[in-house]
Amino acid sequence: MGTPIAAGTLRPTRTRTLRVGSAGPVEITVADRDRTRPFLLLHGGGGVMTMTGFADLLAERTHSRVLLPIHPGFGGTPKPGSLAGVTELAQAYITMLEQLDLADVTVIGNSFGGWLAAEIALQKSPRVSGAVIVDGIGIEVPGHPMTDVSGLSPAELRSYSFHDPGQAPAPPGAGGTGPSPDVQALIGYTGPAMSDPALAGRLGGLGIPVHVLWGESDRIVDPEYGRAYAAAIPVSTIPSLSPHSTWTGIPIPPSRLASAGSDMAGPV
Repeated sequence: MGTPIAAGTLRPTRTRTLRVGSAGPVEITVADRDRTRPFLLLHGGGGVMTMTGFADLLAERTHSRVLLPIHPGFGGTPKPGSLAGVTELAQAYITMLEQLDLADVTVIGNSFGGWLAAEIALQKSPRVSGAVIVDGIGIEVPGHPMTDVSGLSPAELRSYSFHDPGQAPAPPGAGGTGPSPDVQALIGYTGPAMSDPALAGRLGGLGIPVHVLWGESDRIVDPEYGRAYAAAIPVSTIPSLSPHSTWTGIPIPPSRLASAGSDMAGPV
């Protein structure tokens, strides 16, 4: 596994050619020591709007750079055929971090985004230094199957995902009776079973710090499933959480999530 590289030391010294007024080209050699902490937030099957509130809170509390992408295929966005599964999407996000020249990135994912965060961590990129998995899916736990969401309407999905469904943001097309387009996009990555039988075993290869957080009100995957998730990761922790849900779209108080992100990244 590559050793994580601290933010501010990854970017090489570069010489840039500038055009300043009528003086002609000016070459300036710059060493970049940006210490802004980057976070990559990964939404679940409910869509990106379920993470926007938390993204704002995290940026405000930690004064960090917070990236909140829409997974290709969600929210009506195009999805290329090359993104055939969760691993391919994880590789795409690693490429994004490389092209943005980011380092010391903490990845935080909820539900499907938690599985995706685990897959990103398994890529062992030196640009990723930690992960937070919130009510993640993807592993198989005997006696604790995840709820099949493939046939749930948006309203039914909110009732399973939120302690108070009234606080859930309504996704596009929420008035229909069948599964939302976002759930259909989700299954396009995960397959109908929405799990990988080999994932729990592969998690044993993780070598970066991982927090596993769970809400007791989650009806998609229960807390025992979460404990099994944490047990599969050698360097993980899972705190005891009271039932809760907020406008973040995650069945955990946003203050607890922001604290976990700050703890993972270290002092700001």
